[in-house]
Amino acid sequence: MTDLLLENENARRLVKTLGLPIPVPEKLARSRGPYEERPLDEKKVLVCGVGGLQHVLAQVLTKAGAYPLVLGTSDAVLEPFVGPGEAWARAPRRVEPGEAPEGERVDAIVFDGTGLETPDDLHQLYAFISPWIRRLIRSGRVVVLGRPAADAKKPVRAATRAGLEGFTRSLAKEIGGNGSIANSVFVQEGADDRLGPVLRFLLSPRSAYISCQPFHVTKLAKADETPPETHVLGGKVALVTGAARGIGEATAELLAAEGAHVVCLDRPADDGPCSKVAQRIGGSTLLIDITDVDAPQRIAGELKERFGGVDIVVHNAGVTRDKTLARMKPEQWDMAVDINLGAVIRITDRLLSGSVLREGGRVICLSSVSGIAGNRGQTNYSAGKAGIVGFVRALAPKVAKKGITVNAIAPGFIETRLTDAMPVAFREVARRMAAVGQGGKPVDVGQAITFLATPGAAGLTGETVRVCGGALVGA
Repeated sequence: MTDLLLENENARRLVKTLGLPIPVPEKLARSRGPYEERPLDEKKVLVCGVGGLQHVLAQVLTKAGAYPLVLGTSDAVLEPFVGPGEAWARAPRRVEPGEAPEGERVDAIVFDGTGLETPDDLHQLYAFISPWIRRLIRSGRVVVLGRPAADAKKPVRAATRAGLEGFTRSLAKEIGGNGSIANSVFVQEGADDRLGPVLRFLLSPRSAYISCQPFHVTKLAKADETPPETHVLGGKVALVTGAARGIGEATAELLAAEGAHVVCLDRPADDGPCSKVAQRIGGSTLLIDITDVDAPQRIAGELKERFGGVDIVVHNAGVTRDKTLARMKPEQWDMAVDINLGAVIRITDRLLSGSVLREGGRVICLSSVSGIAGNRGQTNYSAGKAGIVGFVRALAPKVAKKGITVNAIAPGFIETRLTDAMPVAFREVARRMAAVGQGGKPVDVGQAITFLATPGAAGLTGETVRVCGGALVGA
């Protein structure tokens, strides 16, 4: 089923002509192909704010191919950008605060708020960004940087830092109509060198359906100093459960494109489609029902014997058994909770206890916006998916010394065969309830999973990243 307002030009034109109160979504610019050395090539990025990340931004942006436009009243603001600009032939340009120059357009805005101390300082968000927000191109990007509120010793400083997140979430919902997104990144003191890969991802088309989200970059997990920027998963072995179709299939394809050997796991009943996916991407097939009592042991044994271990584990397999609680049968509750949560915990525990998951490994679990916000008729599903959020948060610090990160992805409305079966009215409302005014695609979730699987994502652990286009419900 296609989105009529997204794909049909006649329908789009009719809605606009009649002035109907229906948001006409902008087609999102998405990445195609594997990671590139210069994901921001020829892009103009406005850099503003007062903080301590200017040297990091200069290195990251120019090396990624961007042309920095630095907001400031004197050429002194260009100093951090001069050396990197010469090294990568991306000379910076200073622009005066206030009204943007006539005809000037930017692809992205990056605000460094790491130096903000008091609520009065938050005025800089308005003063620096407001004049430029109308100059942001379609499918543009805004990233607001700050320090974690939880690390602030003074309440006034914590309050100021928290204000950055509220601002960014609201801005995202103002600019989503033209396909643009906004996210905040809170960088722990001492973890500045881990910001680069996160910023490259959020400013690139790979983050097309991620908006309104806070990311927390920490130094918790051990990591290599210089992660690769291309062929980022070369030599890695990845396990993807529920790989036969949908999000699992899209994820398997993306991981393989980055150099990973992907083990596609699904039920024996899905041998046909699962094997086709594995064959197409040069991967392997593993047919096991994850709810079987011996499933964790069999999965661990196969991975150890055939591949010597595993580097990336994507717990994608899931199921819904929707009924209101009063009408729900015990087996419907048990199945949803066990597949969506119980099996994930059992398999992960076995891979860790048996040292099958190698040092520097990645565990990525599928949660859901329903697990964060709740949903009528999904008490079983929401309980399981909320449990995933708690699981990754608790497990992350326990495995960090081994360089292992544990994160969750919480998809919103993603266009799949399951959403195609929804009643038309419900489906249309669900699509428009996102800041970008449309549903996502399996590849959007796959892109987020793939990034979290990379060595460059070492600064992110214990996180739950919503891939929901800035859904208007939930946290």
